[in-house]
Amino acid sequence: MNTSTTTTRKALSPNLEQRLDVILDSIQDIKGKNIVRLDLRKLDDRPAEFFFICEGESTTQVRAIAENVHRRMKHELGEITKNPIGSRPANWVCLDYFDTVVHVFYPETRAFYQIEELWSDADSTEYESA
Repeated sequence: MNTSTTTTRKALSPNLEQRLDVILDSIQDIKGKNIVRLDLRKLDDRPAEFFFICEGESTTQVRAIAENVHRRMKHELGEITKNPIGSRPANWVCLDYFDTVVHVFYPETRAFYQIEELWSDADSTEYESA
């Protein structure tokens, strides 16, 4: 289930819609929390079209979520992030798929960087954890 604050939506291409679905499902597979998708397409200075932002309850879970997104994107869609995942536990893992960026945070790190606030002009959709 999702809760959207968006009143108007631009149509998504089937490939982009599939990518967004795989990313969301990959996060929910590993019980990611506080999942938000930011649609940045209406912003002139956007670094990507979409951001996914979520968190894990431990650095181990943060890494597991990121690895699951990476694995499923590679195997299901043939897409590889342009930045590799490190080998150690992390407070923040960023997966860059050019037009879609996935941010997986440890809660305190997410609160510190406040990405949702930095991009508050974007349309936001919140998703429940699976």
